[in-house]
Amino acid sequence: MSDNEPTLLRKLFSQPLEAYIAVVATLGIISSLVLRYAFDAPTQTYEIPLLVTVILGGAPLVFELLIKVFKRQFGSDLLAGISIVTAVLLDQYLAGAFVVLMLSGGETLEGYAVGRASSALNALAKRMPTVAHRKSTDGAVNDVQLANVRIDDTIVIYPHEICPVDGVVLEGRGVMDESYLTGEPFEMSKTPGSDVISGAVNGESALTITATKLTEDSRYAKIMQVMRESEQSRPEMRRLGDQLGAWYTPLAVGIALAAWGFSGDPVRFLATLVIATPCPLLIAIPTAIIGAVSVAARRAIVIRDPSALEQLDNCRTIILDKTGTMTFGRPKLTDEMYAEPAQRARILAYAASVEQYSKHPLAAPIRDAIDMARLPMMDVAEVHERPGEGMRGIVDGHKVEITGRSILQSQGRLQGLPLPPTGTGLECIILIDDKYAATYRFHDAPREGSRSFIEHLGEKHKYDKVMIVSGDRESEVRYLADQVGITNIHAETSPEEKVAIVKEETAKQKTLFIGDGINDAPAMTSATIGIAFGATSDVTAEAAQIVVMESSLRRVDELFHIGARLRKIALQSAYGGMALSIIGMFFAAFGYLPPVAGAIGQEIIDLFAVLNALRMAFTPKELTDY
Repeated sequence: MSDNEPTLLRKLFSQPLEAYIAVVATLGIISSLVLRYAFDAPTQTYEIPLLVTVILGGAPLVFELLIKVFKRQFGSDLLAGISIVTAVLLDQYLAGAFVVLMLSGGETLEGYAVGRASSALNALAKRMPTVAHRKSTDGAVNDVQLANVRIDDTIVIYPHEICPVDGVVLEGRGVMDESYLTGEPFEMSKTPGSDVISGAVNGESALTITATKLTEDSRYAKIMQVMRESEQSRPEMRRLGDQLGAWYTPLAVGIALAAWGFSGDPVRFLATLVIATPCPLLIAIPTAIIGAVSVAARRAIVIRDPSALEQLDNCRTIILDKTGTMTFGRPKLTDEMYAEPAQRARILAYAASVEQYSKHPLAAPIRDAIDMARLPMMDVAEVHERPGEGMRGIVDGHKVEITGRSILQSQGRLQGLPLPPTGTGLECIILIDDKYAATYRFHDAPREGSRSFIEHLGEKHKYDKVMIVSGDRESEVRYLADQVGITNIHAETSPEEKVAIVKEETAKQKTLFIGDGINDAPAMTSATIGIAFGATSDVTAEAAQIVVMESSLRRVDELFHIGARLRKIALQSAYGGMALSIIGMFFAAFGYLPPVAGAIGQEIIDLFAVLNALRMAFTPKELTDY
């Protein structure tokens, strides 16, 4: 056996049941036709493959439909189930086999379009460490299961590891990336006494912490709990085919019963149902979906749940996360205020020269500013950077200190400094020889085209409400909202608060949530449709029905157009096919169309419906309108 055979076998046996039924139905019909017309076999012989098809293929399908009926789920496939049972009762096996093929083929196409998605909860669980490094009183470090960690245990977190529990730093200094949990784009400095959050990624320095919460009460566990509750209560969207089938199915059954009642011939009942079988819903719509999924994939958009793509055009409220979605997640120096404006070049050169030795997120935009000003770096001596105390160095014989307002206040040095009033965004303060020199402010810049994207949502895509729901500081969120033209904001929200807001909006009308962090995952599952923006978080991607791999708002707009075009083409195929089927129903009801001819007629209708649906795979070069 070759190395590939086990993989091939696994793929073979992992296919859905409907795929095997479709194969059985195809082989059964072909075998029967060959026996009848090529070998002139008697009726009892050429009907054997059809009987096998109807029994082996039809029984599982009918059983599934019965379960749906008991659950009061009356979908567009109910007519097909009635047709199969009626065909068996009336010994019309060829017609029954055609219906089995149509039903199983449609479900196979839909299964192919949907694919198999893994659980968001599994992605969350896999990211979390399973053990913690517990330090005993004698200094020994042993690995223990997270469930065995108790409050006040001493835990060691090695460089680049994920923090297993909430706690407080005892020893060590460094930074932790909390963006997965808080939505903030900046790493947080950690020093003895600092709080640490489970799920945060440690930097390059080992930290020793004391656990302040049990694992099940930690921040990360709470997010998992909210995620689980949100996933279980996620609104179930009715498929487009089921929505149309809700009125089409009783209409077809009514016509079929009337035909039987007036003629007294049960075969007319079967013939009417066979031509009425809603194959444009069962086959044409999945075909259009496959085309839409393919078009989206070519634009770096992964459709994990095609039902979301069907309903995308019906959403009327769009809820946006800020960091990484509306912004790049990289702060930029936007405001420079100097005690002596004429000294700008010297102060900027001093600050950038010191910051070239810092890994703080605000150091990079200062270095970018000196590059834009085309100023040279200067030699620096005695560089010191202690987390929570700022950056210090000696430049050209002068003591340069880059610090923050809160640090100065905690050190009792704020009084007497002529600082400007507190503003929006993040800031750092430059002191030269202990005298105030400058204040720099930083903002996270909005993505290109953000304002025009927001402005066109109402007119072009019928959105009634546009909101920002973010875990960032209100000043940062307000600053961005003013730039892009959004007035409805919710700032400094926890994952739990995000879920509550999204649920409240979803109860009013269908919502679309776009985010990119783990803190967005629970809210995503609470919205009607969740879109993961960018490929930075496996957890968010698993929680979303749609993943826009390329961090571009233009791709989101293309997705809107793909969804609108899919709905238009799918409705064309569905309504056109059903209209032709209704005409065929009347021919069958008056006895002009026997069951097998009805099945063949339905296949012809399918052909036209599917050919129209295939147009979805061909799209214009441009799919944006802003």
